[in-house]
Amino acid sequence: MADDSYLRRTAITRLSVSPEQADLLEDTIDEWRIGADIATDIGWEHYETRKRKLQSLAYHDVRDETRLGSQHAILACFQAAQALKGVDERKQQGRTYSKPEFTAPTVKYDANTMTLFDDNTVSLATTDSRVRCELVLPDDENGHQYQYLDNDEWEVTESTLTARDGNYYLHLGFRKPKPNADESPAEDRTVLGVDLGIENLAVTSTAHFESGQELLHEHHEFERVRGGLQETGTESAHRTLVQRGNREERYNRDYLHRVSNRLLAEAVTYDCTHIAFENLTHIRDSMPSKRKFHRWAHAQLVQYVGYKADELGIEVVYVDPANTSKRCCECGHTSDGNRTERDFFECEKCGATANADYNAAKNVGWRFVRRGRHDSRRTGDSQLALKSGTVKPNRGFVSYSATESEVESTGKPHPQRSERVSASE
Repeated sequence: MADDSYLRRTAITRLSVSPEQADLLEDTIDEWRIGADIATDIGWEHYETRKRKLQSLAYHDVRDETRLGSQHAILACFQAAQALKGVDERKQQGRTYSKPEFTAPTVKYDANTMTLFDDNTVSLATTDSRVRCELVLPDDENGHQYQYLDNDEWEVTESTLTARDGNYYLHLGFRKPKPNADESPAEDRTVLGVDLGIENLAVTSTAHFESGQELLHEHHEFERVRGGLQETGTESAHRTLVQRGNREERYNRDYLHRVSNRLLAEAVTYDCTHIAFENLTHIRDSMPSKRKFHRWAHAQLVQYVGYKADELGIEVVYVDPANTSKRCCECGHTSDGNRTERDFFECEKCGATANADYNAAKNVGWRFVRRGRHDSRRTGDSQLALKSGTVKPNRGFVSYSATESEVESTGKPHPQRSERVSASE
C-alpha cells in the first residue's frame, strides 16, 4: 500500500522513440509480462502476497527465465505481489477471483531503472542497453506536465511505460509530502454525501445534480459508429476507429474533470471537510456487465475528486452502500416498497417523498456522520451538509439562516426551504 503521507500525481507524456529504441522497449515489455507471470505463479502456489517474501521466492526464477535486469526482476515480483494481494482481498470478501495474468503492454520503472533529465529527456533501462528518449511536451507553458516537471516540490517516483497504437507513453509518477493539518474533531466535521448513478452521474446531499445523459449519449454514439467501422473492416476504417476512440477518451476525461471540479466547488461552498462516496467495490459488483462504461466513469470521477480534494484539505471517505437507495433519510425505515419508481422515493412508514438519488446521497453522507459518532478517538458529532442547513445526530437540523452572521461568514446561500434528516437508523 502506498504511503498516504504523500500527495501523488501522474503526468502522461508521449515519448519520441527511434525504431531501434522501440524494438528494445517492446522486448522489455514482453519480458516484463513473462517475469510478472512467473512471480505470480510462484506466489499463487505458495499463497504469498508480501512483496519482499515473494521477491525472495521468485527473484532467481525471474532472472533465469527472462532477460530482465536485476531491478526490473524485483519490480516484477512486487507487481505480482500487488496483484495477488488484490485477489486475496476479493477472496476474503466472498467475491469471485482467479489467478492474475499480465497481458497489458506495460512495464514499471523506478529511480534505479529511470532517470529524468533537466533537458526533458528520460533514460530508461531495457533488456539490453539504456535508451534516452525525448519527452513530447505541449507547446503551451500551461500544459499540466510542467506543474510537476518544473516544480522542485514534486519528486519523481515509480512510473509506468505503456505502448499504445505504435506510440509509447510514460505515466510519470510524482509525489510530495501532504500538508501538515491537524485532524478535525468530530464536531467540526462537515460531510458532503454523494450518490453515484446512471441517469444522474452524481447527486449531492446539498441537492446538486450532475446529469449523466450527455456522457451516455456520446458513448452510445461512439458505440454506434464503432460497430459500423468494425463491420467495414478496412485498414482505413481501423485508423478512423482508433482516432475516434482517442477522441472519445479525451472527451470523457475532460467531462469527468469538469464534474469533479463542480463537486469540489459544492464542498467548498458548504465548508465541507469530508466528501463521502459509496464504496466503489460494491458498486462494481452490483452493476450488470453492460454497465462497464458507468463503472469506469464512477471510478474515474472518484479518482479525480480524491486527488483534487487532497490539495484543498478535504478528505474523501467511503461507506457501505447497502440499502442507501431503499432507506428513508427522514425516519430510517428501509424497504423495497419505498422505491417503486427509478426516480421517485416515497417512504411507506412516514410518507416522506424525494428524488430517489437525492435521498440516497443524504443516506451516504449520513452513514459517515453516524460512523464518526462512534469513533473512540473523537468527541461530539459530525454534521451532514444539506442545501439549507446542517444536521447532527444530537442537535438535529440547523438552518444556515439561524443567525445572519453565520450566513455572511460562511458565504452559504440563504435557504429556500427547510430540511431535516432523522437520526434514526
